[in-house]
Amino acid sequence: MTVTPAAGGEQDGRLGGGLSRVDGPLKVCGEARYAADFDAPGLAHATMVLSRIACGRVRAIDDSAAKREPGVLLVMTPFNAPRLPEGGQAGIKPPAGRTLSLLQDDRVHYDSQPIAVVVAETLEASRQAARLLKVEYEEETPVLDFGQAKAEAHPPKEAQGQEPDSARGDAQGGWAEAAHRHEATYTTPLEHHNPLETHATLAAWDGDELTLWDATQYVHGVRQTVAQRLGIDAEKVRVVNPFVGGAFGSKGSAWSHVVLAAMAAREAQRPVRLMVERTQMFGPVGNRPFTEQAFRLAAAQDGRLTALEHHVHTETARIEDWVEPSALVSRFLYACDNVATSHRLVPLNVGVPTFQRAPGEATGSFALESAMDELAHAAGIDPLAFRLRNHSDFDAERGMPYSSKSLRECYARGAEAFGWSRRELQPGAMRDGDALVGWGMATATYPAKRMPSEARAALLPDGRVQVQCGTHDLGTGTWTLLTQVAADTLELPPSRIALSIGDSALPMAPVSGGSMSAASAGAAVHDVCEALRTRLIELAMADENSPLHGVEHELVELKEGRLRHGQDPARGETLEALASRHDEKALEARVRATPGPDAEKFSKHSFGAVFVEVRVDAALGEIRVPRIVAAYAVGRLLNAKTGRSQLLGGIVWGLSMALHEHSLRDPRYGRIANANLGEYHVPVNADVPDIELIVVPEEDEHLGPLAAKGIGEIGITGVAGAVANAVWHATGRRIRDLPIALDALL
Repeated sequence: MTVTPAAGGEQDGRLGGGLSRVDGPLKVCGEARYAADFDAPGLAHATMVLSRIACGRVRAIDDSAAKREPGVLLVMTPFNAPRLPEGGQAGIKPPAGRTLSLLQDDRVHYDSQPIAVVVAETLEASRQAARLLKVEYEEETPVLDFGQAKAEAHPPKEAQGQEPDSARGDAQGGWAEAAHRHEATYTTPLEHHNPLETHATLAAWDGDELTLWDATQYVHGVRQTVAQRLGIDAEKVRVVNPFVGGAFGSKGSAWSHVVLAAMAAREAQRPVRLMVERTQMFGPVGNRPFTEQAFRLAAAQDGRLTALEHHVHTETARIEDWVEPSALVSRFLYACDNVATSHRLVPLNVGVPTFQRAPGEATGSFALESAMDELAHAAGIDPLAFRLRNHSDFDAERGMPYSSKSLRECYARGAEAFGWSRRELQPGAMRDGDALVGWGMATATYPAKRMPSEARAALLPDGRVQVQCGTHDLGTGTWTLLTQVAADTLELPPSRIALSIGDSALPMAPVSGGSMSAASAGAAVHDVCEALRTRLIELAMADENSPLHGVEHELVELKEGRLRHGQDPARGETLEALASRHDEKALEARVRATPGPDAEKFSKHSFGAVFVEVRVDAALGEIRVPRIVAAYAVGRLLNAKTGRSQLLGGIVWGLSMALHEHSLRDPRYGRIANANLGEYHVPVNADVPDIELIVVPEEDEHLGPLAAKGIGEIGITGVAGAVANAVWHATGRRIRDLPIALDALL
């Protein structure tokens, strides 16, 4: 799909400006097509059937009643599903590949594991037939008790590309010599993704070629995974996904339903659409796992850290190791010579966890920032002053300087806007009538990542420039941002840019996760537009029919759709005129943009400071958050509107993490008891406070041509810690387990 912004209106395409969403009119008018909106001739509908036990085997499935339902085309179970190469488990490597449940055997490893797929002429018929299946289980005792299962805990092979454990200096010695010590354990709950758009896949075969319209953050990864699972050439698979209705990490992997849809379509010999129901979002498509984080933090008399230990136990599935790397943030954020961290996995009969917004940093920053606050109080030091005293000017863990770090300015500007200097040091000292008032703060951080990405740009006969890149828009504004990058680089109005994304047939781009799409795909679009500009200038210089024939390269410029002589602007021609004399191949450029030589020389992170006010009802324990002030240094902010939206969204999710979200797993059966949006609580408008955002200008020449750090995830980090710190300041009660509930304060 290609999107071209409409001409007229606010169309400032310069980077840093507030270009409105170019895909906005399509969405407002209902013309933006998501995965479940696509159609195909003869389309059939599939419903997944999920297990109702957490461990054991499917002994038998009676599908006779289901098959008698009018319109039923196929009932696919472990007893009749086509056999896949290597059991369908070839090439497992997150995020593209995971351990899937593809009906290749009768084993059940977790509650809500896919055990059958019913295909019918209509969605209603498939759902009704699915309800008529009679499943006989041979049940075994599941492992669901985290405390007991810790006896089986083991280290992961890696933690997001880093060693699972780390040690520098002498943490034990630093603890022994300290004047102030703090030791505590913090927990974060099981959480599930609930984007507005649930997962959905439409699979259609044309001979031996497969097209998937799939709700995904990674079209190229889905293509590779599905091809490997089915044992076919990746060139035979195409994945299309121009719009995503939210993802937050859950759509970074190809889950079981994607391959099951392809299998069902091939068996039924019909295109098949499989939509994951809202309640099934709490089953076989990942989640943020429960973490238990043990801290030992110590400081000298002057408040400087002498020891930091952060040891994480996190649940994982028994069929695949997945680590929530919560301790990574503690390795570098504060200056300390003696640091030890570790990660251990606790295997349970649960579905495989996955990425959820700022995996590791969101959970780890809650524990770290809470512990820092507790030690600051023990030392009698203001929490902000304590963090400034332990500010890290050098990444001691990686042994390299930061590419840029404006955290001190974030602290200063955020504190001034919030009025931090008026904060009482002792808890419970600030009141407003019946409300206990608390002020808390925390540091925010997230890595500034960039991966190789490819792009193509071509001049069209009508003078527009077509730009292609196989990246995605998760609702975050990628359509707009890449249009803006191309328009800015070529000095064209955005209406002259025709952008295509969301298709594996387009040039390769990495997964849209890790807050790296702008830096990765954006750099590729910038570079390919630079290459196209050079190509067009060279064509005009060499073209005897061009007014610019023979002009030196450095004297030719591209301005507002015209190639012209820089010293004689009247001498030149339009892009349409140039295009009319050359074929398509001569008018295109392709690039592969890579991070470059600075990639391994600097530690690259975004930083921020979050200040929160809470009001706690003295009698009822009800918590309200009236205001948040947050200051961020994120390199170059590429779009003022969409950038602000991303940061605000992260902050709201951090508030949700602190006070609302918690998936309740039945300890007997492993089933999520609140698997719906009525009981899985997230903030509504009345819960969201006044939020003041401050973006600190920051120049960073080491980040690539756009000088941008990702902003999709830093907003959530630090918020839960700041809220917990504010609750303590209001009440004197230190809550170390999220979410902070009423009964914890009563």
